[in-house]
Amino acid sequence: MKEGDIILADIISSDGTFKKRPSLILKILPKYGDLLVCTISTQLHQYIEGVDLIIDNNSSDFRTSGLIKDSLIRTCYLSIIPKRFNEGFLGFISQKSYKLIVNRLSDYLKK
Repeated sequence: MKEGDIILADIISSDGTFKKRPSLILKILPKYGDLLVCTISTQLHQYIEGVDLIIDNNSSDFRTSGLIKDSLIRTCYLSIIPKRFNEGFLGFISQKSYKLIVNRLSDYLKK
């Protein structure tokens, strides 16, 4: 498990229940190994230009991602999850895409 991996994780939703969602590991936090993740959705209409990243079947990352549908990496939809909430490895994105997402998040936070 490393940064740039896509996992299936229990993520808390707005109604307070947990839902299994594909999530991108942004950072493995020190000491306990909790995970800073952003979630992945098939709701492409939620795309925020210059912030999010679409992974579709034309994307070079689609094959390695483990995703089965065109999906949206929701860069600002962040969660910190205990590593025990990791339900399994799905795939990964390229280092180039990972850096793009981290830079977009950083730029967004600086605004």
